[in-house]
Amino acid sequence: MKKLATIEIENMQFHAFHGCYCEEQVVGNPCSVDLSMRVDTAAAQASDDIADTLNYQMAYELVAEEMMQRSNILEHVAARILARLFSEFEQLEWARVRVKKHHPPMGGLMDYVAVTLEEARNE
Repeated sequence: MKKLATIEIENMQFHAFHGCYCEEQVVGNPCSVDLSMRVDTAAAQASDDIADTLNYQMAYELVAEEMMQRSNILEHVAARILARLFSEFEQLEWARVRVKKHHPPMGGLMDYVAVTLEEARNE
């Protein structure tokens, strides 16, 4: 029987170079990423072995690699992260990624702008 669990990694912080403006691609912005991933953890619950679940450290490293690749828009960054997750983790059934750019240069005060994408593995 499947035992679905949601694995979450919240508020991963990066200094990244995403944006349409030249200054953003030179100076960069503080960004953060929230990640939710649904996997079957039945084997891991029984074995207590990291090999039987999605490795959180590997997921973090994958996100960090994608955040270091420059993009014009956050939608592109989020889509790349999802594509890599599904490519790297065959046990992944569903994922949601939220990419935030903090204090964007939009002419006013705001905490952040964000893009959230989610995807399920096609059976």
